[in-house]
Amino acid sequence: MINEKRLRKMCFFAVLSFIGFCSMAILVKARILHRFDHTVIHFVQGLESEPLTLVMKFFTRIGSFPSIMVIFLFVLIILGIYKSKVKLLIFGAVVLGTPILNTILKLSFHRVRPNLHRLIEIGGYSFPSGHSMNAVSVYCVIAYILWNHIPGRIERIVLIFTTSLFILMIGISRIYLGVHYPSDVLAGYLASSSWILAVIWFYHKYVSRG
Repeated sequence: MINEKRLRKMCFFAVLSFIGFCSMAILVKARILHRFDHTVIHFVQGLESEPLTLVMKFFTRIGSFPSIMVIFLFVLIILGIYKSKVKLLIFGAVVLGTPILNTILKLSFHRVRPNLHRLIEIGGYSFPSGHSMNAVSVYCVIAYILWNHIPGRIERIVLIFTTSLFILMIGISRIYLGVHYPSDVLAGYLASSSWILAVIWFYHKYVSRG
């Protein structure tokens, strides 16, 4: 059980992430981030090389919906075997809720994808990045599930580093491949951070005590 102090911190960061997302949305609507987006895109795509493209395609693949569903089913089976009802509910709510939330947000903003230099083709709207939202939701909730099973400080640092690396690389891969603006990726990170923190907070605040 998470104590009240941690719950308050969780609530604070969930609200902070939500405010951050709303701020990004306002800036995008006002086209204030236009120069920022294009500057970052030109820098990232300026690193283009054949080996790097293969790496970026790998990371974008593991952040795709099919890959996320494979990970989801695998973790679901493991949690079912160990009969971890709490983590099963949180994991299911976070992972299944993320693509629904992303679809609602994309249909709300209708932002067209960048068309500067695409290395892959993809349809749909751009804001916020679905891959970035999936990455934060899935890999952060897995880290949350594993946290109490990893007692050592070094091991926990490795867990945080690995989780952060995967999330960061999946986001950068979308910019590199030319299918998202940097602001799409940042907004995806913020939206999913708010969502996962809200789900965990709500469960421990109300459901587990009901």
